[in-house]
Parts: sequence; structure tokens; C-alpha cells
Amino acid sequence: MKRRNIQLDKQGRLRHFLTVEGLSRALLVDILDTAESFAGVTSQSVKKVPLLRGRTVVNLFFEASTRTRTTFELAAKRLSADVLNIHISASATSKGETLLDTLANLEAMQCDMFVVRHDKSGAAHFIASHVAPHISVINAGDGSHAHPTQAMLDMFTIRRHKGDFYPLSVAIVGDIMHSRVARSQIHALTTLGVNEVRVIGPKTLIPRYINTLGVHVFHSLREGIRGVDVVIMLRLQHERMSGALLPSEQEYYHCYGLTEEKLSVAKPDAVVMHPGPINRGVEIDSTVADGPRSVILQQVTHGIAVRMAVMSMALGGQRGASGG
Repeated sequence: MKRRNIQLDKQGRLRHFLTVEGLSRALLVDILDTAESFAGVTSQSVKKVPLLRGRTVVNLFFEASTRTRTTFELAAKRLSADVLNIHISASATSKGETLLDTLANLEAMQCDMFVVRHDKSGAAHFIASHVAPHISVINAGDGSHAHPTQAMLDMFTIRRHKGDFYPLSVAIVGDIMHSRVARSQIHALTTLGVNEVRVIGPKTLIPRYINTLGVHVFHSLREGIRGVDVVIMLRLQHERMSGALLPSEQEYYHCYGLTEEKLSVAKPDAVVMHPGPINRGVEIDSTVADGPRSVILQQVTHGIAVRMAVMSMALGGQRGASGG
């Protein structure tokens, strides 16, 4: 008997959003289409819609990230939800109360959604498997595992600039080993049917299993981005590295830092992306990050619409397509 995806309700609609892996192309497209409907809200004089009025969204951040938390908070408020930010390091869990106790107390306050960021892989799944039936859980990044809303805002940005996914060749450059963003991007890109996904980086930062995800591996930046439509640069995940996996940041920049000269081998209309925050002069040169082919700031803007889409779909404000 096939095990039901915990992320979907019995009708195949989105209940939690924990990972892109295992979701159907139809559902991913539905998220993108729903985000498109919200994209114009940010340009309105009143930047709100009433879809989640009366609902309460709790940002449970066990790992700091001002930018991600802020975009989730803005997304929830633009849907007219009430937002509660819980600083876990200062909460009862640091005083001996268990995580499940904390969740039970929040549930007793009639909260509707937990947006969870945690430094341990699988934390969001654990929480989703223990919450009350009426509560939805959104994974805002867990360990080295997944960051599904980041992947979907990246997909939204790519679709805005390139249209159909099918003919595209996309290169992901950098610390693939420790990047939850890269894993989620790969699953999203392959599910949406891109022609080719390439991963590029030093051997020490490319996991051995990566070939099983249907990608092509390159250790030369120039060869890896030759002729691609999209270049996604990743941040070096120093906080998740164990041991000396890089000789130095200077050496990394020399081999894998994206400069205008290196970018010249990609397609002339190739766009450059980065999930942020950027380490300038390490992963990418400022002339590229601020240049005409960079869509990095657009990614941030699109992130609000995508997170509005996921929240509204999970809480029933929008109907999601069936997923697998």
C-alpha cells in the first residue's frame, strides 16, 4: 500500500509544505500560478487581501534568519493574518520545556500555522507529524535537508524570465554538499521538467549521491556554465561545514567565484541568481551581482508572493491541485 504524503490532505490538497520532493508537477505549477495572482498585491496602495483574516501564523525560528522571517511575516500580514514571532533561544524550550510542550501551548492558543526554521534536518517533518489536525506547518529551512519556499521563489523567478522550463539548462554552483537550497532546487527543477540541471563545485563540496538526482556534475566553473540559461550561485555554508573542505576563500573565488569574464561563456541572455545573503568577492563579483543579468533582488520580491501562495493554499484560502 502506497504511503500517503504527509504534506497533502485526503483530497490531495496542500496541508503542509515541508519539501518539494514527492510533490507533483501539477501542484508545483499551481503554487506558481497562485503566486502570480498575488504578485500584483505589492504594487497596490493597500497591500492586503483578506484570505487569512482571523488566522494566526507563528514564526518558530530555532535558527536565526532575519530575511526569511521578515518575508514570511510580510506574506502573512498581506494575507491579513495575525503573526506571532517566537524567539526559541529565549523561550521555554531553553528552560527545560520540551518542544512538544511548547507546541501544545501554542495549539491551546488557537494558532493555525507554524513556520519552522531549524538547524536539524527533519525538524519540520517531526513537528508536522505531532501537531493538531487543524494546524499547517511550513518548512522555512531545516539543517542541510530542504528549503522548499526558497526553491519555489527561484522557480517563480526563472519562469518570469524564461517562460517554459522544458528547454532550459540550469547550473547550480557552489557548496552543494551542505545546501538545503540546492537540494530543493534540484527536486523542483527536475519535477518541472527542465532539459538539464548541472551542479558545479569542488569535489569536497559535491555529495557522492548527487548523480542519483539526475544532474550532471562539473568541477570546472567555465565548463559547467557554458551555454546555460540560468546560473544559480550558492552561499558557502561555513556554519554547516566540518573540517577544512576548502583551502581558502581566495582560492575558492579564483576557481568558482562568478565574474563577468567567466559568465561570458553562458548564453548571452542568461540570468544570474543567488538565494542570499551574498558573500561578495567569494561566490560572486559585485559587477555581476549588481549587473544587468542579475535577478537577485527580484528573487526577494517574488519570495513574498510565493510564500503568500503557499500559506493561502495550506490554510484553504486557495485550492491546490492534486499531488503525488
